Amino acid sequence: MDYPTIVASLGVSLLLIAFFLNMFHFLKENSLLYIGLNIAGASIACYASVLIHFMPFVILEGTWGVVAFIGLIKKLSRTSG
Repeated sequence: MDYPTIVASLGVSLLLIAFFLNMFHFLKENSLLYIGLNIAGASIACYASVLIHFMPFVILEGTWGVVAFIGLIKKLSRTSG
């Protein structure tokens, strides 16, 4: 298996784990773990897409990561204030 495939597999696995855990009510969509898995998974998948020069997924995964990061900021600002 080549490097981009390994990286992409890791990123997508994190996203699918978050999805599975949420769908079966092991994680709430506003939990730090769920948000963290989405940030990590999307960022890693975005990086893998950059490695293979596939811009549609760079945009998709990059947007996913940014939106998840904004969700993290909102969550942290609500809990600290």
